[in-house]
Amino acid sequence: MLSPSDFITLPYTSDLSEGGIAYATRSLPHTYDRMGGSKTARMRRIAAGIAVELALRRLLDRQEVAFDTLGATPFTEPDRYDVSIGGRRVDVKSFLLTSRRKIRSVLQAPSRLLEAAALVPSDQMDTERFKPNDVYLFAFLLGLVTRDRESLAKAQAAGHPVYLIHPMPRDWASPQVWHPLGELALKSERPPALSLQLGGQDGERRFLTCEVRLPHLTRRTCPGDFHTLVYLHSDQLPEGRVGVYSPTLGETHLIPPLVSEQGWGNLWVYGMKIILAGYITKGEFRQKARRLPPGSSTFQYRSTRTENFALPVRELHPLSALLDAAREWQEGRTL
Repeated sequence: MLSPSDFITLPYTSDLSEGGIAYATRSLPHTYDRMGGSKTARMRRIAAGIAVELALRRLLDRQEVAFDTLGATPFTEPDRYDVSIGGRRVDVKSFLLTSRRKIRSVLQAPSRLLEAAALVPSDQMDTERFKPNDVYLFAFLLGLVTRDRESLAKAQAAGHPVYLIHPMPRDWASPQVWHPLGELALKSERPPALSLQLGGQDGERRFLTCEVRLPHLTRRTCPGDFHTLVYLHSDQLPEGRVGVYSPTLGETHLIPPLVSEQGWGNLWVYGMKIILAGYITKGEFRQKARRLPPGSSTFQYRSTRTENFALPVRELHPLSALLDAAREWQEGRTL
């Protein structure tokens, strides 16, 4: 039975957000949207998950636990596994807690996480290939996010970093027909001048970016062999609409100057702590977990959006046991 003393708490640093954003911006069209909601929220969840994985790798390095990432998911492919520890594939399941009330409660009494649900989406359980000794590792990231203009302004006034992004529609980001989008043209309605980054894929499906300085009412073009355009990133919230035109699609996509699903969103996660709660083998999880229907209430979610298999966190095993077993496995290989 797990206890709060078994939790491993890791510091959160800004480069974890940077690494998560770098992956999220590349992977958006290739991820399965099982939770619904806005594209910005989905990218933020991806970024948070990668931040936890990077923090885990740092822990393993510090504790001299050998691991590999040969199965880590390329941004254009479906999930495989995150890291391999002690010869076992480890699938990191992380949950982003952004409610100030819940964050405060966990900081005051970490034991409250014991009643949280260790969740695995049922579609993953039904389709994934696994070995019984492969592992689920469950973690929680405590951090704040901005969801509207007011909270964004407060973050900027406090000198915190932001990463404003507009995810493009499916016809641009994941077209049914693979062909060049043509020379992309951009225009902004109002000052000040914007520094924009466009991100997508070229004809060989490699990640491609274009940096543009865009004064208002001035047409700028973006050279490059863009076959998809996944996002626009701006250094500041525009005061007017921004338009991007594709001659191939024959349309101009207009982005309103709003912090909204139709406008711009801030991907930055203002992380406080990462708590690695515990682990369980996939074989044991399948035996013990129960089905949790959509719409269920859990500690981390007011209402789940999809069907999951669930197990109370208190029934996980201490992560220290997994790390000790990995060291023994490693020593056996070097004898």
